[in-house]
Amino acid sequence: MWVAALFFGVMSVLFWALERSFPARRERVFRSEWGTDFLFYAGQAVVWNGAVVSGLVLVAQVTTALPLGGLRDSVRSLPLWAQIALIIVLCDVAIYWFHRASHALPLLWRFHRVHHTTEHLDWLAAYREHPIDGFFTRLVENLPAILLGFPLEVIAGFVAFRGLWGLFIHSNVSIRLGPLEWLVGAPRLHHWHHEKSENNHCNFANLSPIMDRLFGTFYDPEAAPLRFGIAEPSPRSYLGQLVAPLVPAWSVRAFGGSRSADEVVTRLEHASAHAAARWFGRTGVHGASPSIRHRWLDRPGGAD
Repeated sequence: MWVAALFFGVMSVLFWALERSFPARRERVFRSEWGTDFLFYAGQAVVWNGAVVSGLVLVAQVTTALPLGGLRDSVRSLPLWAQIALIIVLCDVAIYWFHRASHALPLLWRFHRVHHTTEHLDWLAAYREHPIDGFFTRLVENLPAILLGFPLEVIAGFVAFRGLWGLFIHSNVSIRLGPLEWLVGAPRLHHWHHEKSENNHCNFANLSPIMDRLFGTFYDPEAAPLRFGIAEPSPRSYLGQLVAPLVPAWSVRAFGGSRSADEVVTRLEHASAHAAARWFGRTGVHGASPSIRHRWLDRPGGAD
């Protein structure tokens, strides 16, 4: 617990300095829905990260039975720099296509859309991620390294690096990296991915924009994005965000068919807002959304 608190403190100071020195937009530190994103961070630190680690360890144990000894030996025979480059490229390809699938397939989008509901991009907004979406994202992006037999300690290093990079590209920072941006991208590219328009079907790469350039999803206009989020209504509270993707599957059974999905989430949002008000002394929840049905429940596959 203290490690999570220390990490949060260090990142807060570091990104406060970066976002104040090189701001992409004018934004208050304790902006709207800061409390919601803090709860996402706390949830990851206290609960969900442990589940991810356990899942990766289990997958690594299972894959040891696969007949990949020859391939793994070939990879180990490469120079260290070549091994690192190979795994970065393979993991980037894997997460690029999973990210695109998370926007294209209704079942995956149901969970991934939680990440896109934020209307204020900064380093803390990077943690707004449904745990189911986060679990499978970590699994897919590390699967090539696991299959090739990289030690879990090395994979942990990759996870830490990509995690810090994720904070940077979400941060409210405008920094030009020159030619290096061809290799590692920049925050403004990912900001366009979060833009509240049709343009957000772009810049899916996690680390290198080379993937977007290769597959036709690179987008880097001169202007900066003005609005973030998604068009359809969605819950604003932490509990509402966690529950809403699951509501179509269990709401009717849980409430004996007497409650709609909207009513279930609304009641849970009110409960979580009340709890947050007692905990923080005030609530950052701006009321329950009037409806989460549009393109959440009624999109293709949304009512199954």
